[in-house]
Amino acid sequence: MQGGGFQNNPLMRLTLSWTLLFAGGLWFTNGAMYLKRMSLTPASVQAYYLGDAEEYSQPRSAASMLEVSHAHLATMGVMILLLTHLAIFAPWEDRAKRWIIGLGFGSAFLGEASGWLVRFVSPSFAVLKIACFLTFQAVLALLIVVLATFLYKAGRGHHRRA
Repeated sequence: MQGGGFQNNPLMRLTLSWTLLFAGGLWFTNGAMYLKRMSLTPASVQAYYLGDAEEYSQPRSAASMLEVSHAHLATMGVMILLLTHLAIFAPWEDRAKRWIIGLGFGSAFLGEASGWLVRFVSPSFAVLKIACFLTFQAVLALLIVVLATFLYKAGRGHHRRA
């Protein structure tokens, strides 16, 4: 991508476009699923993981959390790997690339870990869960939009030269 090889290959642009569409779907469904279960308040995060007597909900079991973590770690890891790998070739400074890579992987990992921390260490980690969710969603949105813009401009530039 850095040398512009994808600009001359419409199939590569098509593949990358579809990948970004799926990434956008992940961004949307990730936000919808989070907000279906919790809000952006520490109390709602605590109620989700620790149970809520008023709502008659039970604390999350380690087994159910393990199943969720298993899927999330794989999905989030691969998605962040893919998008940050593409971002490496974007025309950004290396410092910005390091930050976006760190924030992407860090927020995904700590977001998953924070649920465990709320449930089994301290309810105070609910703030970390919220911060990681918002950071992950922001990084994912930034990567999708910037990469889509980069891809769109590359495709337009190719058509002008043709």
